[in-house]
Amino acid sequence: MIISLLYRTTRALLSVPAILLSRNAGEDAELLVLRHQNAVLRRQVNGPVRDEPADRLWLAARRRR
Repeated sequence: MIISLLYRTTRALLSVPAILLSRNAGEDAELLVLRHQNAVLRRQVNGPVRDEPADRLWLAARRRR
């Protein structure tokens, strides 16, 4: 548990300079917020989260943009 927390903290701290140095900092910050919200929601849901095919299509199209 402690190792997992340390890993996540280190990963978050190392991603901050990359975001600040990129040209699309606004979009990257939005993605980080959405990923965090997704992680929080997954912790609150009991059992695995199953995306619908339409959700997967939307996420794939958004990711390639």
